[in-house]
Amino acid sequence: MAAIISCNFVTPRLPTNRIQTTHYKCNNNNGRVLSRRLLPKCCVKNHNHSPFQKLKECAISIALAAGLITGVPAIADANINANINMAMPDVSVLISGPPIKDPGALLRYALPIDNKAVREVQKPLEDITDSLKIAGVKALDPVERNVRQASRTLKQGKSLIVEGLAESKKEHGMELLQKLEAGMDELQQIVEDRDRDAVAPKQKELLNYVGGVEEDMVDGFPYEVPEEYQSMPLLKGRATVDMKVKVKDNPNVDECVFRIVLDGYNAPVTAGNFVDLVERHFYDGMEIQRADGFVVQTGDPEGPAEGFIDPSTEKTRTIPLEIMVEGEKSPFYGATLEELGLYKAQTKLPFNAFGTMAMARDCLVM
Repeated sequence: MAAIISCNFVTPRLPTNRIQTTHYKCNNNNGRVLSRRLLPKCCVKNHNHSPFQKLKECAISIALAAGLITGVPAIADANINANINMAMPDVSVLISGPPIKDPGALLRYALPIDNKAVREVQKPLEDITDSLKIAGVKALDPVERNVRQASRTLKQGKSLIVEGLAESKKEHGMELLQKLEAGMDELQQIVEDRDRDAVAPKQKELLNYVGGVEEDMVDGFPYEVPEEYQSMPLLKGRATVDMKVKVKDNPNVDECVFRIVLDGYNAPVTAGNFVDLVERHFYDGMEIQRADGFVVQTGDPEGPAEGFIDPSTEKTRTIPLEIMVEGEKSPFYGATLEELGLYKAQTKLPFNAFGTMAMARDCLVM
């Protein structure tokens, strides 16, 4: 259930339900949830809580908004004794390239579309983030190149982008394209005026338009969920959850609200489970069990139960490990990438962005 949470991040035109809740959490196997560091301004990590029991959960990415394995996959034991010259190419593939840490970019790239034209418009706009790492107005030179490339690509590929829009969403997609074209001109003017501070807000606006166009290319749900999981709560699309967190013993922050984006395209079982538990108020009023500066974890209800007890079965509900891999049309279930032999595979929703929500799953503690 890929979920991204951020104090400031709002995705454009998320199509499905908005759910108000007063909990802190999201959950996987039985309800427990892990979140990578939240934004510091929320001060969530300053909670004072009692020490934890030994962790028996392994963090796995869920969507950004929950259920996908992340990080660099382990190298199989069989490679340990291999010739070092043979092993190095594989290792270099695993660790090459900087990870994408922007939650909006992760969600845009995770959409189930195959339209090269719109991706070629998106990439130079995303690259503005790296261009702005250059100090002062010198950053505006590469930014200008990014803008010109995106604008030129949009003009050349507009007809292919329009062809990729779902018929039922074409009118809305065309409106967004018009706003994108106008915004490109405005960003070009910002660069010419050497107004560095105005670049990032306009970039975010344009990428929101791009993300909206890409969402309008999705026509229905792209695959069949395995029959054994079809009776479980499913989310076939995306939804948002507003999560209100009350902060104790901090005079500067009383509460903050996180917007969680749940990605059912890439983890329909995990995301659907989370939405169902939110609607059942499972997380309402629940304490945060761990906040150590790296992750914030919750999901353990009071009492003997270690997760959500399904009233229809009177048993703890469990869900399968659910991993969507780049290049695959549907998720893998019940096995890690290492177990599948996919050592160099990349997940659609990696655990890279600050604020990423992930489900915790039971694993053997060595």
